[in-house]
Amino acid sequence: MHRSTVLALNLVAIASLLVACDTTPPAPQTGPMSFFVTSVGSGKGGDLGGLEGADAHCQKLATAAGAGSRGWRAYLSASPANNQPAVNARDRIGKGPWFNAKGILVARDVASLHGSGNNINKTTALTETGTPVNGRGDNPNTHDILTGSAVDGTAFAPSPDMTCGNWTRSGPEGAAMVGHHDRTGLTPDPFSVSWNSSHQSRGGCSQDALKGTGGAGLFYCFAAN
Repeated sequence: MHRSTVLALNLVAIASLLVACDTTPPAPQTGPMSFFVTSVGSGKGGDLGGLEGADAHCQKLATAAGAGSRGWRAYLSASPANNQPAVNARDRIGKGPWFNAKGILVARDVASLHGSGNNINKTTALTETGTPVNGRGDNPNTHDILTGSAVDGTAFAPSPDMTCGNWTRSGPEGAAMVGHHDRTGLTPDPFSVSWNSSHQSRGGCSQDALKGTGGAGLFYCFAAN
């Protein structure tokens, strides 16, 4: 047998062996709800009662939707303050996979959630009841989703404020980093607009200030278990 033919057969055999040895199960394509956008915010702008208050809000909405048996966490980061370290949103939400209220896969794991492999957009970023959230072009536009996070899901330095005082402010001070659940903005490319880190809110942390840039004080919730 020709030497090049033998080499080719050996390469095929090695590739087949590697495939056979890969026991990593593929992510299921459907599943119970483990991700949603809150249908309502706190009503107090960026004051969510801190991370604990935001988590409780997620849990309350999930329970009302019949998914309260899971532990829900708000996708929010907190900057270091008062001798407390920063909290990264990506570290709060479990390992995935995550599915919306219709059972559609939005991300396989933390890495894909923060990379090009996520499936978060206007048709998939639904509320806990499976309702679409208004986006750019709708009236009112509420596509600004509170995150306080960089694109990779990590927290910012304490200054300038990107978290409305770690989710305790509802006045004219401070600002919040927001993402666009509908992946639309001032550019025609939907995937150049981040679902979790598009721009800062303007004019403070009140409910009216958040409305001014296209928001309603909504945020993402993930099942951490």
